[in-house]
Amino acid sequence: MSEQELRELAQAAGIAVEWRDVNNRDHSVGPEAMRAILAALELPAGSEAEIRESRETLRAEARALPPLCTALQHRPVLLGLPGEPEFRLRLESGARREGRARQQDGLCTLPPVDEAGYHRLEIGGQETILAVCPQRCHGIEPGTRPWGLAAQLYSPHRRGDGGIGDFTGLAQLAVSAARRGADAIAISPVHAQFSADPERFSPYAPSSRLFLNVLHADPAAMGEETLRAALAETGLAGEFARLEALELVEWPAAARLRLRLFRSIFDRFSGDPAFDRFREEGGEALESHARFEALHGHLYGRDPSLWHWKDWPAEYRRPDAPGVARFAREHEREVSFHAFLQWIADRGLGEAQAAFRGAGARIGLIADLAVGTDAGGSHGWSRQGQILSGVGVGAPPDIFSPLGQSWGIAAFSPRGLRDGGYTAFLEMLRAAMRHGGGVRIDHAMGLARLWLVPNGQDADQGAYLHFPVMDMLRLVALESRRNGAIVVGEDLGTLPEGFREKLDETGLMGLRVLYFEQGRDHRFTPPSQWSPGAVAVTTTHDLPTVAGWWKGRDIEWRARLGLLGEGNDGSEQRQERQLDRTRLWQAMRENGVAEGDMPGEEEGAKVATAAARHVASAACALALLPMEDALALEEAPNLPGTTEGHPNWRRRLPGEAATMLDQPETAARLDAFARARSQTPS
Repeated sequence: MSEQELRELAQAAGIAVEWRDVNNRDHSVGPEAMRAILAALELPAGSEAEIRESRETLRAEARALPPLCTALQHRPVLLGLPGEPEFRLRLESGARREGRARQQDGLCTLPPVDEAGYHRLEIGGQETILAVCPQRCHGIEPGTRPWGLAAQLYSPHRRGDGGIGDFTGLAQLAVSAARRGADAIAISPVHAQFSADPERFSPYAPSSRLFLNVLHADPAAMGEETLRAALAETGLAGEFARLEALELVEWPAAARLRLRLFRSIFDRFSGDPAFDRFREEGGEALESHARFEALHGHLYGRDPSLWHWKDWPAEYRRPDAPGVARFAREHEREVSFHAFLQWIADRGLGEAQAAFRGAGARIGLIADLAVGTDAGGSHGWSRQGQILSGVGVGAPPDIFSPLGQSWGIAAFSPRGLRDGGYTAFLEMLRAAMRHGGGVRIDHAMGLARLWLVPNGQDADQGAYLHFPVMDMLRLVALESRRNGAIVVGEDLGTLPEGFREKLDETGLMGLRVLYFEQGRDHRFTPPSQWSPGAVAVTTTHDLPTVAGWWKGRDIEWRARLGLLGEGNDGSEQRQERQLDRTRLWQAMRENGVAEGDMPGEEEGAKVATAAARHVASAACALALLPMEDALALEEAPNLPGTTEGHPNWRRRLPGEAATMLDQPETAARLDAFARARSQTPS
């Protein structure tokens, strides 16, 4: 078998057969990695015959019109078809057009379409959906300089939350923030997790991005009296109070308690027309998720080796299998229970957004869209044709992770998306935008390319797989406009050349993080020079808080857990941090938000206030202050590269959700943030 033929097939399938590391060294992707990724794309390459057949498959796909094509509003429609065929176009509004295409620059060209939407096109004996998309996403209102907060949803305390921050606590925090002038709150992912396995609680490795984490539903969603009855019946009142008082979320214990309470509440549930409508509107997707949850609990609960759906009996491995339908009939009550949980969660999130907007917020909640899902979850089971199997998302080696990273999550298949008319991508976007004023796309580079690692291989034995970035960006813009949702693209790290420009052209706002806004001379860039089309933040969930950064808590944690390398006690990192502290304080003094001598390491609260003012003064369209910095806390929500040793996704905030922003020091910091935001950058 010719390796050149394998490379040509890989390139035709969108695999980058070479890549360049952070030290500008070029690497070639090994043949085994190419074969594994090709297999995940359902393009076998184990022999010369398979390679030839897979190449012909790709050629045939290139000749055919895909189920969905994108075009820009008010621009000529360009299609990869031969000749000048006649066409018929039926717009979403019902209007019809007919005509003949023209050849222009080797492309079949149709006249511009002014109406954005999903239209039906017949041309040359083929049919497709023509998605006519606006040039840019829904944006921030011109002439305004809004600000907001960023919060890990599990972290705010509320009396009656049973140990996990919930949508009712979010509503209380949101109303309090709106009264202080906040227009937005960016929240951590609320994707569905695994009810049968609460040990898995990372919000960035969910079971499904189509549905919600039911553990964020308020236990009193059906009324305080109903909750009291459930606590009495289950005898869990004491444990409920114990978990609620903890400073760290005990996910397994709190989840099991919550689910027991919800089962007791469901036993008393006699039905509701609103629930019936929710279930009907949820359709096949909701039914499949509820069936997965019931099946997972049934099988995994009896045999721990059956955690992944690929290990289930064959009759249950596909959502449309007769065995699954039979199971659903036999366990109808259990399936209904999981649909009921989604209804309560959906209602709670919707009420939080309504409360926030009702209190005066102009944007509202900004949802967080994880880059992928756990391969063993509901999303992978129900959308098998459009999600890659056998490979996981990660990152190539870099300065911070010299061996690379393997995150163990599954991503969409670019071939599957194209062949499926992008339905899985669109339903995910709509789910994320259902109850919010915006969405943050984690690892937005994934719209252009992802580093994929074959299962069982080291992270450096992967390759980049390219995605149809322009189609995906256009669809994001279309859904953004239809849902009135702003879009933030997390664009940190090494990016493909020209990617930030693509985001900017489409109106996706990138992130500008205080620590990273430095020039080649390591001096901090004045906030007035930060990108106007971006979102300014002091930090993110993966980075240290301002007070923690100032003190070097992240360096302490990494040294303690051996993450700095063998024999490295962090001395060099502390020296570099001292230089950065000096540079930052000088930059903040020059910006007029700090004065006097540089504070000591223990004076993080003073620095947090200055940093908040500094970031708020940025030229960016929106500024967000994470709750940890609003409260001047030293500890961060997450320490990347760890699964043990650091309490990732568990820290709760001090104070009550409804009143924590009213504490004098916090209120003063927020007022300073708001005042700085109200001033026009010089």
